[in-house]
Amino acid sequence: MEFHYEVSGNDFARAGLASSEIKKTLQRLGLPHEVIKRVAVAMYEAEINMVVHAGGGVADVRIDKELITIIMCDKGPGIEDLSKAMEDGYSTASEQVRELGFGAGMGMSNMKKNADEMYIDTAKGKGTCVTLKIRIPEHS
Repeated sequence: MEFHYEVSGNDFARAGLASSEIKKTLQRLGLPHEVIKRVAVAMYEAEINMVVHAGGGVADVRIDKELITIIMCDKGPGIEDLSKAMEDGYSTASEQVRELGFGAGMGMSNMKKNADEMYIDTAKGKGTCVTLKIRIPEHS
């Protein structure tokens, strides 16, 4: 199964819509709660980063028998200092975004904690693609 979503930038009313839709799909498929939770958290964090920092982007999700692959790509400014961005609490979000309750600096680390594999392709001025892979254990 494959899904494609457009993520609008700076649209906080629709932020999280794609991850919410994927969560519902995984629930309908009867996947284990722990897998659903990990996918929802990781994808939501990536989606919010696109809304806050990159002017939006696209989300592609592939659900196979043993693996869920999430690819989130934007055409934003890229991540200037990736190692710094991975630190808990580090954020480049504006004060306005923080006042809305976003930009706490936990997005990247939450993605990493909830994914079995995480790859980031970014370059200053060229945007960012984050690939998250979450394995599905055998279940009945």
